[in-house]
Amino acid sequence: MTVEDSASPGPADDAPVPRVLCDTGALQTLAPAATGALWRLAEPGRQLDANVVRIPPERRVDPHTEPDLDVLLLVIAGEGDLVTTEGSRLLHAGSLTWLPHGCARGLVAGSRGLTYLTVHRRRPGMTIRPAAGPSSRNAD
Repeated sequence: MTVEDSASPGPADDAPVPRVLCDTGALQTLAPAATGALWRLAEPGRQLDANVVRIPPERRVDPHTEPDLDVLLLVIAGEGDLVTTEGSRLLHAGSLTWLPHGCARGLVAGSRGLTYLTVHRRRPGMTIRPAAGPSSRNAD
């Protein structure tokens, strides 16, 4: 038996809708020699940040620690090493890795380079506020 809820509102005209944002395979063919961020999530009102990044062959992202954000990293193409305090781990196309906040991590691209997608909670924008307290400058 099913019950229809005729009082439920339908989707609002301005409600967000799912959509395809990027063809990561096409990114590789359009810009095989490109490096850095090849694509960024830029949808208004989003709660996530996402980037497709390419590191050229034998180059690296130095080890660093992200204190606030967990990051998912999905290797799209190429291969490389994830460098942590516990050693290195080989990543290849299809490797899905969780990088918990507070852990040190770096990446070293292999001979074919390394292209990966990162996804994490969106960082709040920077806010510029007035300096605290009265000005210490005197008019002389």
